[in-house]
Amino acid sequence: MGIVGKKLNVKSEETKYNVRGDEVSCHIAWPDTDGKYPGIVLIHEIFGLDGHIRDVAGRLAAEGYVVLAPHLFSSRQLSPILAPESIKETMGFMMSIPVDKQRDDNYRALELGKLDDKKRKAIAGVYATLFLNRPTDLLTDYLSYAVDHLNSLDKVNGRIGSVGFCFGGGMSVNLACTGKTDASVIFYGENPEPVDKVKNIKGAIMALYGGEDTRINSKVDELVKALVAYKKNFTIKMYPGAYHAFFNDTRQTHYNREAAEDAWRLVLGFFSENL
Repeated sequence: MGIVGKKLNVKSEETKYNVRGDEVSCHIAWPDTDGKYPGIVLIHEIFGLDGHIRDVAGRLAAEGYVVLAPHLFSSRQLSPILAPESIKETMGFMMSIPVDKQRDDNYRALELGKLDDKKRKAIAGVYATLFLNRPTDLLTDYLSYAVDHLNSLDKVNGRIGSVGFCFGGGMSVNLACTGKTDASVIFYGENPEPVDKVKNIKGAIMALYGGEDTRINSKVDELVKALVAYKKNFTIKMYPGAYHAFFNDTRQTHYNREAAEDAWRLVLGFFSENL
């Protein structure tokens, strides 16, 4: 298990791992000590691998884990559409739209039509790929290969966890549904589709939500029912007053320090118990 309460020195590197004829870029952080440790796949928000996720990787590594944080949009297959600037443009565009209109196709099309041709094409490509026709199976495959890569490292002891945020929270539970993780954490992520995929989960699940995150929370009951039906080991906590992305301390409009600190305590305890 990880070493809770004892901070270790950490090393890290930027590298790549193979995914069936392609490559995915990733950040790996690990304890700078002898011995073997559990591995954790750390999955980014929809913005891609950034400084916040690298910081979380270092924090986990200091607790006694080998952490692999993939940049899921970096493969040759996805990177032409999901370039960082295109994602940034798309998310900025989406956040400029009133929340109740963001899923309104007609309203969104009208707003998109106000932009210049280059921006419009970039945003349309990202939106179609990440919101309308998300390649969940392909992305889950990338994560499955991340588990394999972790298990190939000398410092990993064969126990594997996952944790993801927002988009990454949904991908964390999709990875769990492959049966390849011993413990998986969902931070305000969407349910797997179909939700019955949870029958394939082998490890423990922890799911953490902000009480004000109405879109995500509207389907939490479906996840709970499925986990109960298939007799899975799970823990769920809702933080009243917290919004979506409450853990991300680089987004002050969403960050909730009290909820984030409590969630971190729970996550460390969860991984310590199950990894």
